[in-house]
Amino acid sequence: MSQDLYELLGVDRDADADAVKKAYRRLARKYHPDVNPDPDAQERFKEISRAYEVLSDPQKRAAYDRGGDPFGGAAGFGQGAGFSFTDIMDAFFGGASAGGGRGPRSRQRRGQDALIRLEVDLAEAAFGVSRELKVDTAVMCSTCHGEGAAPGTHAVPCETCHGAGEVAHVQRSFLGEIRTLRPCAACRGFGTIIPDPCRECSGDGRVRSRRTLTIKIPAGVDTGTRVQLSGEGEVGPGGGPAGDLYVEIHVAPHDVFTRHGNDLHTTVTLPMTAAALGTTVTLPTLEADVVDGEEPRTDVETSIDLDVRPGTQSGAEQVLRGRGVPGLRGGRGDLVVTVVVETPTRLDPRQEELLRELAAIRDEEKPSGQAQPSGKSVFGRLRDAFNTH
Repeated sequence: MSQDLYELLGVDRDADADAVKKAYRRLARKYHPDVNPDPDAQERFKEISRAYEVLSDPQKRAAYDRGGDPFGGAAGFGQGAGFSFTDIMDAFFGGASAGGGRGPRSRQRRGQDALIRLEVDLAEAAFGVSRELKVDTAVMCSTCHGEGAAPGTHAVPCETCHGAGEVAHVQRSFLGEIRTLRPCAACRGFGTIIPDPCRECSGDGRVRSRRTLTIKIPAGVDTGTRVQLSGEGEVGPGGGPAGDLYVEIHVAPHDVFTRHGNDLHTTVTLPMTAAALGTTVTLPTLEADVVDGEEPRTDVETSIDLDVRPGTQSGAEQVLRGRGVPGLRGGRGDLVVTVVVETPTRLDPRQEELLRELAAIRDEEKPSGQAQPSGKSVFGRLRDAFNTH
């Protein structure tokens, strides 16, 4: 090869290692036989690969700069050249640096996230509550402090890969000797071996333990809401950082109220006389469920009066503004009260007499009734459809 190696790669003689590598990658993308089928491209690729092998190796480059033979008399591409297959992969995919792999992987890895489910009462979900939880997760081993080795011992470099975490596998091809790097099977890619593992954690650096956490449930949560506790999940292998703990809320059914979003719904049953004449009904509030230890709270309103208007019909709804559930982002929902009018089924003679007298006064002894349409004709439905557009 008579052409100057620096000229082959198109770099200056004082180019650093990064400039040499970038130049090789650029030319390899252009002349690699898999990319360029031109017969001359294969020969060109061999030349730039040979130039890169010399200029990327400090010792060979120094010998070449002094005018010596960097290959020690070997001739021809692939005859003792031994360039790394990772160099070609670098050229196309930007992988590890020439002649080296990714190196040993760390024994420490982030732990997994954990999920537990917590049931709370409706009032606790609405106004917030603090709870103590018992959690079973992996924690750092207190005997080896996450190192995995028995007390007084430490991990030692792997004798197979000499701490690199990878071993080279060489095979011959038309390109020459192709060297690939694979994780070391002896140390599983860690680069070190623990000769005497900790008996408490069996070398994992973590053990399972039950611990107690205090969690603050914010006001306004609902079923399905997840509260995140950063760093309270599973400790990772090798004593790695812990994942997060997620607490999923489930709100238990309430005896009086049904929740729809931030609104509360309840039903009040009244006799027909109270619905006809009007009345005032005292209802409990959701705050009535809030307790402080054993004693009820005195700083909250535990009941509210509902004024039922005279002539209220069964199924009528009355809305009490701001009596629902607080929202996670502020505000508060409403309390919707549905009135159900109850018709008496058993009357004594005097009650029956009074009702008949009332019916006579109101001329309702023989009501004709009013049939309500159960549906509409085809033309009626079409008319409504056009009117809504």
